[in-house]
Amino acid sequence: MRSSERSITPVREAKDWSPASWQTRPAVQQPRYPDAGELERALVKLAALPPLVTSWEVMNLRRQIADAQEGRSFLLQGGDCAESFDDCSSGLISNRLKVLLQMSLVLVHGLKLPVVRVGRFAGQYAKPRSADVETRGDVTLPCYRGDIVNGVDFTEAARRPDPQRLIEGHSHSALTMNFVRALIDGGFADLHHPEYWDLDWVRYSPLQNEYQRMVESIGDSLRFMETLHGAPIGSFSRVDFYTSHEALVLHYEQAQTRQVPRQWGWFNLSTHFPWIGMRTADVDGAHIEYCRGIRNPIGVKVGPSVKPEQLKRLLAVLNPDNEPGRLTLIHRMGADKIEQYLPALVEAVKSEGARVLWTCDPMHGNTESTNVGVKTRRFENIRGELDRAFDIHAACGSRLGGVHLELTGENVTECLGGARDLTETDLARAYRSTVDPRLNYEQSIELAMLIVRKQAGSAPVARSV
Repeated sequence: MRSSERSITPVREAKDWSPASWQTRPAVQQPRYPDAGELERALVKLAALPPLVTSWEVMNLRRQIADAQEGRSFLLQGGDCAESFDDCSSGLISNRLKVLLQMSLVLVHGLKLPVVRVGRFAGQYAKPRSADVETRGDVTLPCYRGDIVNGVDFTEAARRPDPQRLIEGHSHSALTMNFVRALIDGGFADLHHPEYWDLDWVRYSPLQNEYQRMVESIGDSLRFMETLHGAPIGSFSRVDFYTSHEALVLHYEQAQTRQVPRQWGWFNLSTHFPWIGMRTADVDGAHIEYCRGIRNPIGVKVGPSVKPEQLKRLLAVLNPDNEPGRLTLIHRMGADKIEQYLPALVEAVKSEGARVLWTCDPMHGNTESTNVGVKTRRFENIRGELDRAFDIHAACGSRLGGVHLELTGENVTECLGGARDLTETDLARAYRSTVDPRLNYEQSIELAMLIVRKQAGSAPVARSV
């Protein structure tokens, strides 16, 4: 039976919860809007706008995550560190989709498993920050918290938190999602034609030949199956694709939280898969309070500061009935810390008998700055953390069932190393991120190939020079 045909058994609604109950808890990382009336008017308008996703899409993703929890599929979650309104263009959106589709093709071919595709876009407009303000010279202004809150320019007008940006965030998310759906439904993801996903600037990539051989192999397999079947197999012409973002700005999330006909409970209909960041994962805080009451699958970032007993409390609050497909734990330790901190957390989850999907975010724990203050990440550290994650889960009798990556389909130079061995000098050539460094197309595909090789136990990709 396919995952879409299996039901998620209804359990019960959260007690003493409403979409606004988070407001009774400490809420960190929230914008400080200067005009409460202006905020209220924007939220009333936002709550009246149509939802961006449907409850049946949300529940279908829960079923697929439940499959991944049992080792029947693999989760690929990836996209920009933070979207900007200016990036809501057809070329940038299709390139993001292309790189995720190509990575999933590599993973399906190599792992021999279905891949659950979740994009970090159509709503990833907010970012947590380490400080509320930024100072340059004699001027101190609110920090940039993403386009859904304020502007990146260092001016008083741009940095003022603006509630109208919540409406703009919904609009840009809707435009992005509409275009992605149109591409998917129009055959853009057709496995008969993976050549549609090529990106012009990578035609001379060191990995291009290996990827091309993979495409040809899949094409041969499809043609063989359809010859036996006697007709084209329509299910290969499209794929399921879901969206995700960090549930950070809670007024925005609350305004898009709805009840729907023929379903019990509440759904966040701004995205299929909201996640809770490490800075907002306090079990007694507002973000956990909000997320415990919605029926969406929930992700939680888990870092080296999390203790086993804290994690057990999170499991009890966010998934008290141990429902399948409900909870994904996204660990982000850093290559130099994962062996010290991850095993105890895995054992804590096992001791509770908790149903979770473990995924690895090898990006955020490996951020560093160059001598001139440019944020970057080293591909060798990203790969190293991912390698160790697979080994630790295997040694603990657990399973790593997915990856969570910051990446782009653009020809950026933001992370060091990879197939072209990017250096600090290369960073100046095409560094475009306003927040965190991202893997470019080549580095993303290389990482997918390394995952396959790791799981197959074969040798790593040889570096091209």
